[in-house]
Amino acid sequence: MKKIASLFIAFFLFSSISVHALDWAPFVVWEGKVYNVTEEIIPEEEIGEVIGEVNTKPNERTGSYYGNASNVYPKGTNYYEIEGTSTDAEIAVKKSNSNGVKAEYAQDAPFHLMNLAVNPFVMMLLGVTLVILVIVSYRRFK
Repeated sequence: MKKIASLFIAFFLFSSISVHALDWAPFVVWEGKVYNVTEEIIPEEEIGEVIGEVNTKPNERTGSYYGNASNVYPKGTNYYEIEGTSTDAEIAVKKSNSNGVKAEYAQDAPFHLMNLAVNPFVMMLLGVTLVILVIVSYRRFK
């Protein structure tokens, strides 16, 4: 049982890989997808519902980022769906008092350990696993 717990801890400590921004070209990350921000203005009538917002900024020294991030927009900047377009292809990015601009899907965001920490399902699963390990250990040494 100790080996399993040790492997579990080692996996989480060493599985974080360095993630770098896309050569610092303007980008946003939403739900694990990286979108390149274009200069194309989206008319107000085509901007749909809010789907998310910038929550984190990339590390300026290393370029690593996680979660809903942007290298050009401040935290709190909203992401919107574009009417008639799949969010898998394009989203709109808009600061409160400006026009929306198109952001086009570029790639899936690389894995970062902090993405697990902000995911409620993963945290719940980790909690249940920890409870099971404690119960098993308690019964074994009782």
